[in-house]
This record gives sequence, C-alpha cells and structure tokens, in this order.
Amino acid sequence: MANSPPASPLRGWFGGKSRLTSTLIPLIPAHHCYAEVFAGAAWLLFHKSPSRTEALNDINTDIINLYRVVQNHSPELLRLAEQMLPSRDEYQRLQATPPDSLTDIQRAVRFLYLHRLSFGGRVIEQSCASRRNRSPRFNPQKLMLELTDSRQRLQGVMLERLPYGDFIRRYDADDTFFYIDPPYWGCEGTYGKAIFSRDDFSALATQLRGIKGKFLLSINDVPQIREIFDGFHTLPVKLRYSVPSGGNQRANELLIANYPLYS
Repeated sequence: MANSPPASPLRGWFGGKSRLTSTLIPLIPAHHCYAEVFAGAAWLLFHKSPSRTEALNDINTDIINLYRVVQNHSPELLRLAEQMLPSRDEYQRLQATPPDSLTDIQRAVRFLYLHRLSFGGRVIEQSCASRRNRSPRFNPQKLMLELTDSRQRLQGVMLERLPYGDFIRRYDADDTFFYIDPPYWGCEGTYGKAIFSRDDFSALATQLRGIKGKFLLSINDVPQIREIFDGFHTLPVKLRYSVPSGGNQRANELLIANYPLYS
C-alpha cells in the first residue's frame, strides 16, 4: 500500500471530514471493532490503521453499492468507466437514468460519475460543474490508481445499509468504537428526504447514553447540539473548509464522546 493513506472513492463528498482526520485519529480509544455509523466518504476509515473488525454503514443505497463494487468488482467498474468521457450531455443522460434500472456495477459508475462532476460534490439537486482551465474530476486513468488503494483498504470491511439506530444496536459491544458523523444541525435535508430529521439528534443522544461501547461524534458547534448532548465529554475544534465558490470557510466543529477527550 502507498505511504500516503488511500483516497476515498468519494473524495470531494459534500460534508466530508478529510480535514478533520488528523485531529480524530489520536482520539480513537483502544477497540477491536470499528463501526462508522454515517459513512459518507468514510475518510476516517481510509486514514486510520485497520482494526480487527470494521463496518461501514450508510442508509444511502448508492454509497454502499459503490463501496461493495469497489471492494469486489473494481476491474469491471474501471472497464465501464474507461468508456465514459466527461461531458454535460453524458452527465444529463445519467442523471435522467433511474438507478434501479441498472446493474450494481453500472449503478456504481453512474453514481461516481455524477458525484465527481457535480458542483460541490452535492448529493441532491446536482448540477454539472464547469471547470475552465482545469482537468475534469472524472478521469478513468487517475481513477484506476485511486481505486487500487481503496479496494485494498476495503477488504474485510463489513458494509451495511441500516438505519443508524439499528446499526448501533447490531454492533454495540464493550470493545466497539463508533465514529458518528451525522448531518450538521440545520443541514438535515441536504442528503435527501427522510434520511435524518432534527428529532433524530435527540433520539441519537438518548441511544448513545445506553451503549456498551465507546463513541466519538463530530458535528457543528451550535447551542442546540450542546444542549441535546449535555453530559458527554466535548472538545471544540476550529477548521477551514474549502467551499464551491472558491477559498476557505471557517467552521467551528464540536467533538462529543462518552470518554475523556484531550487536544
């Protein structure tokens, strides 16, 4: 495996935590089972050292299907990707294609293509991004190099598509560590309808108060979140995120855990 961590196939994912991994990794406690509740781009899994048992979960069918295809059918995915060129016409054709009408491999390529070429890596309300004087983000040659490392890292990882509460119940044990990266407060609808509501923050906090394992949660630092998760250990973190319009944006992140956190 390369000296640098493998890249997530969903690099550029809206809300991805690539800039936070260097802060999170030293805070991971001893564990046997690593379980990621809201996988998304799964940046922490791709950057940390492998655990004895690992599981990624996301309710988004396209995300889990992509990881499963990368894990088990990377050559077939790449052969299909090599036939596709970045263009607005192709983007719109794929956007109009119902994903349920495709094979798993075709669906994975469609999702990856739309994600890579979408403005800001958005999940819904996607539009094709213009990249004047820059190479397109969907590049089959570069994709082959990226997916080689991604495929190796995903070997042995359990892939689940469960509601967050069911996933936590299934994997909870004394030696489990949950990393939890829910939608930001105020951005609940960004990832699709009925995926995660504002009431789910309270439901999640209630469930986490009764688990056997340890958890680390990252979220935007707002008073409502501090109130809902009152009683847990917290650590505020300041970050800079790149934004679609260019430049950087400051963000106040709050880390929440059921064990002591040290900066």
